[in-house]
Amino acid sequence: MTQETELLRVENLDVTFKIPKRGAMPWTAPDELQAVSQANLSVLRGETLGLVGESGSGKSTLARAIIGTVPATGGRVLWKGKDLTALSAAERRSHGRHVQMIFQDPLAALNPRMTLGQIVAEPLQTHQPDTDADTRRRKVGEMLERVGLLPNLQNRYPHEFSGGQCQRIGIARALITEPELVICDEPVSALDVSVQAQVVNLLAELQREMGLSLLFIAHDLSVVRHVSSRIAVMYLGRLVEVGPAASVIGNPVHPYTKALIASVPIPDPVKEKARKRPILGGELPSPIDPPSGCVFRTRCPIARAECATFRPEMREVGADHTVACPFSEGGDDLAG
Repeated sequence: MTQETELLRVENLDVTFKIPKRGAMPWTAPDELQAVSQANLSVLRGETLGLVGESGSGKSTLARAIIGTVPATGGRVLWKGKDLTALSAAERRSHGRHVQMIFQDPLAALNPRMTLGQIVAEPLQTHQPDTDADTRRRKVGEMLERVGLLPNLQNRYPHEFSGGQCQRIGIARALITEPELVICDEPVSALDVSVQAQVVNLLAELQREMGLSLLFIAHDLSVVRHVSSRIAVMYLGRLVEVGPAASVIGNPVHPYTKALIASVPIPDPVKEKARKRPILGGELPSPIDPPSGCVFRTRCPIARAECATFRPEMREVGADHTVACPFSEGGDDLAG
């Protein structure tokens, strides 16, 4: 991996929130919720990195720390080698044209008081203020056509569109400044299955046409496995497995990754009924009071006593494939 091919690098990133204790006096020290802990990952030019994990695992918080809407409490976010966490607010805004975001709820992400044309044109007004009104309108029309919407709809409002159309508007807004990296924060989870496929295919087509890099966040591994070049698996704020998509899906190593893969249904009812499934005990622990050592140990089917005393570091198990578990082996012993 060379610096020329690497757009984004996250190094030992921490995000911690102060949470007031319920019913406590105002002077009582708040609890600390560590949403992201020591995260390390990179996004290469032209690739799609899938970030997968249960709801509450810290995926969206990590994404917001990357774009700067959530402050990092430790570590660095490097863009082509430049530390974004050291930039001023004005410098981060200027950098925003290079990294854009597509949000989970397409309708909630759009201002209901603005027309379609105003919504898509707003990033141009922010990052290219010298662009005249006619040029902006032309660029908006061209971008709407690229995402499958008619240019003559620019005077309509978000409530006049379906959920799938609203997500296309969100995509057009994210791409209007021609960014190099787009962070897709569960962009299809709020859509019908048939519409999900359309939006995923649209993103893949736009990626090829515009040379985009994508950070594709989802809790559904069946979606991530079809769009990603590499996959990073996250649990309770920590990355537990990172590697090429074919390797992570075909030869998962971490017990949590195996459980996620086993949760994806097989379309053949006979095979679906016959296969083994790992049983994860208990619920997702609270990030305010995470387990000591390995955070997955309270639900892990192969946990040992020593898992409570040390935090596992990432180790190599293949070409560009790392995992945070010293005891698990690759294969389908848990995936079924």
